[in-house]
Amino acid sequence: MATEDVNKPPSLLPYSEMILQAIAALNEKNGSNKTSISKYIESKYGDLPADHSTLLSHHLNRMKDTGELVFWKNNYTKADPSAPPRRGRGRPPKPKIPLPEGIVVSPARPRGRPPKDPNAPPKPVKPKGGGAGSGRPRGRPRKMARPAGGMTGSTEGTVAMATGSGRPRGRPPKVKAPEVSVQN
Repeated sequence: MATEDVNKPPSLLPYSEMILQAIAALNEKNGSNKTSISKYIESKYGDLPADHSTLLSHHLNRMKDTGELVFWKNNYTKADPSAPPRRGRGRPPKPKIPLPEGIVVSPARPRGRPPKDPNAPPKPVKPKGGGAGSGRPRGRPRKMARPAGGMTGSTEGTVAMATGSGRPRGRPPKVKAPEVSVQN
């Protein structure tokens, strides 16, 4: 309040009263914005200090923080004394039920995995391999490599696979029919 006493001429009311009068006189449905409040004060009280807009902003913010004014959709309105306070975004916290006297609440468990006990004996090491101790590794067994010339008979123009499956890659060649000579 010291800033408003130093900066205002003796005939001016305190800014908080001028703001409340402006909102009441403008009587807008959704409240009044800062510009309309400022214009009303300037028209009613002609001799305002040079930093009028700064003082107005300061007092509007202070009145909003103390609950004298409600700021909603860029407009200021007088706070309704019977209305419940506006709730912030998100879900409201659950109401805390007071515990009866004599009950001691243990501290909550800390988050995360508990630390290992340095004095605990070491666990036995499991051998790697199959699940039930069969000695075989897990998963599908690997293909066994066969010798490259696994097919019998004559295979003209075919090449065996590198993996040794015994078959050449790709589509097999057409079987040529033997030529039949026609005698006249």
